[in-house]
Amino acid sequence: MRSVETILFLVVLGTVVAAFAGRLRIPAPSLLVIAGLVVGLLPGVPAIRVSPDVVSLVVLPPLLYAASEELPWRDLLAVWRPVIVLAVGLVLASAAAVGAVAGVVAGIPASMAFVLGAVLASTDPVAVSALGRRLSLPPKVQALVQAESLFNAATSRVLFQIGVAVAVGGPAGRTAPGGMLLHGAGQFAVLAAGGAAVGGVLAGGVILLRRRVTDPVLETVVALVTPYAAYVLGEALHVSPVMAVIVTGLVIGGRRERITTAQTRLQLHSVYQTVIFLLETVVFSLIGLQLPTLIRNLSHSEAWPADALVVAGTLMATRILWVFPLSAVVQRRSGVRRASWPVPAVVSWAGTRGVVPLAAALSIPLTSASGAPLPQRDLILILATAVIVISLVVQGLTLEPLVRLAGIARPDSARHEETVARLRLAEAALARLDELADQDCAADDAIDRARASLQARAGRTRARIDGDQPAEPDGLTDRDLRRALNAAENAELARLYDDGTISQPTRQRLQRGLDLEAARLGDEQH
Repeated sequence: MRSVETILFLVVLGTVVAAFAGRLRIPAPSLLVIAGLVVGLLPGVPAIRVSPDVVSLVVLPPLLYAASEELPWRDLLAVWRPVIVLAVGLVLASAAAVGAVAGVVAGIPASMAFVLGAVLASTDPVAVSALGRRLSLPPKVQALVQAESLFNAATSRVLFQIGVAVAVGGPAGRTAPGGMLLHGAGQFAVLAAGGAAVGGVLAGGVILLRRRVTDPVLETVVALVTPYAAYVLGEALHVSPVMAVIVTGLVIGGRRERITTAQTRLQLHSVYQTVIFLLETVVFSLIGLQLPTLIRNLSHSEAWPADALVVAGTLMATRILWVFPLSAVVQRRSGVRRASWPVPAVVSWAGTRGVVPLAAALSIPLTSASGAPLPQRDLILILATAVIVISLVVQGLTLEPLVRLAGIARPDSARHEETVARLRLAEAALARLDELADQDCAADDAIDRARASLQARAGRTRARIDGDQPAEPDGLTDRDLRRALNAAENAELARLYDDGTISQPTRQRLQRGLDLEAARLGDEQH
């Protein structure tokens, strides 16, 4: 199939599948992989070959950037210790375990087995974010799995770069074992720290630029180009491009509400939602479509299904054996005498693989430094793809039932938090309205209309808190008066978030409502 036809087909397929996923309450990534796998197995379907550049350069940067922007700094700082342990220690343990098992069960040479381990060692931020959007997890748990998936993606990519250098027989591969270890540790530090530095500097420049851009179209273009700029700059400077994209997204995401107008935020939200949907649709479908092609191209394919199951089981077991003791230590330090199982069970099972491992697997070189073909590259590629499919299907389809069984979901709590915040915003607007009335800044009838509207909103919200009555949308009053009240609500919303009263998802939902109102009022002020 030609590239354009393939992409159009995947978009149509993904749109249909996503619609059914919502109706069936099945995670879209899992259903997309299954649909791609089914289509790929149909007779007469042309072979699908995915270029490494398509995934690494075109798809990966914006998906990583979007996942990074969604992670609030406050929640990240609350879980940074376990994130470091998981993003570094668990990645190293997973890479070593997979490498050892693959070498034994599949007969893969040690250097290539480590490459396979590095490919599969990390959970995937794109898959985790996509699967986690429908789950009402506690903020710390959501932040933990999302932050871990971001940073262990960067860690595994650095390990992958080191492993490939050893496998192809470059300078690092001809070093003695002790020197190789020291060289690898030094290279790891340089790649990771360099990528973080590049991301921080680029984010600072983008923030300065977006503060001065007043055209929503231009700012949208800048926002869309930013993740690609971070990735390309990281590669050009020979540091970790994944880390550069992640840090760029984290820094800009923390300043998003302060550097854009309401109109721009609304436009960016719509554009990014569309872009992310299209990219996720294409890439998760490609994962399923790729597997049948790889199977047909593999000449010695008798034992690979059993090998893939063993490798997938190794990854899951390693994660469980790592997460549960870590959780027990954290709970004991918090004063909990008897460790509980729900949170570590969910965190353990949230370790799905997806886009990042696929991009790494596809970018494994074809030949060594001497020009000879890399041993068993095709087998490694099919094992990596099969494990990704198993992870997305098995863990993706069972994560939500596990969350319900664990009893840690908090949909009612999240709704109550949002309702209380709406009441506080209305009260803040009423207080500001009284100040404006005392200063004679508006006509009495305009003041009265605004007060009646706000009091009605506050009354309905209180009724909803007391009796779970649904609130209805409110109409707008005079434009200038509503601008002042909207500013008061924005200030109160920022204060509620800054003092920890509400979570980032609640803030985003309420911010979107305020932005819609500000856009209707023609508010162009930063």
